[in-house]
Amino acid sequence: MTVPTNDTGTPDRRSLHQRIAADLRDEIMSGDLAAGASLPSTVQLKERFDASNATIQKALQLLKDERLVVGRAGAAVTVREHRQRTMRPASYMAPAPSGEPYRWLTEAAKLGARPDSSLLDVRETSAPADVAAALRIAGDETVLLREQVLTLDDEPVELVKSYYPMAVARGTAITEKRRIRGGTPALLAELGFPPRTSVDRVSARVPTQEQYRALKLPSDLPVLRTLRVVFSDDERPIEATVMVKAGHLYELQYEFTTE
Repeated sequence: MTVPTNDTGTPDRRSLHQRIAADLRDEIMSGDLAAGASLPSTVQLKERFDASNATIQKALQLLKDERLVVGRAGAAVTVREHRQRTMRPASYMAPAPSGEPYRWLTEAAKLGARPDSSLLDVRETSAPADVAAALRIAGDETVLLREQVLTLDDEPVELVKSYYPMAVARGTAITEKRRIRGGTPALLAELGFPPRTSVDRVSARVPTQEQYRALKLPSDLPVLRTLRVVFSDDERPIEATVMVKAGHLYELQYEFTTE
């Protein structure tokens, strides 16, 4: 069997059903196959990809497992509604007004979904190397970790790990294993550390075992990992958060203005 190559001559060693799923996935995520649209029939896909019926069914099952398409016996396979949600991080950066929920919850509700969050753990721990560097602390210093999973319509959306220097967190509600009304941005502002600026570093990675389980991922498709560092007055880092979400279901939107 001939192994296909790309334009650079590099062989594509994925199985045929994985390659078919990849092409269809790209058409779904780019909008060429719109939400609610029917995928081409099995006969059409067999002809297009020169594949057997079994191979086409394996490709479609991958897309079903990834929650990109839905199919029922005797009916066409269709692109799932809300196949990919666009998240706008800048919209929930600021502290929530007094007494109101964390901004992520209110902004996510605007997507027409039912948002929620589950606090998994709050503890003192050592920080990953990139987090320690971002917080400008020594590698052997402990930090306060708050870990949670965000959901939309009961589906896990994002695994969130927020780290705080103990000089900021010690003796405050940040150390308590309970939700903080308005979120930590509001509490930090009350404590005299108002969030002023933030820096995001976004990368695509293969999910870790923990991320795979927490997000209930169907395969090792890449996840989007964001390391966000929040600075207060005098460019003091007060929070570093690692956010991981399924790359095939969510995209990030940023707006910029020229200086």
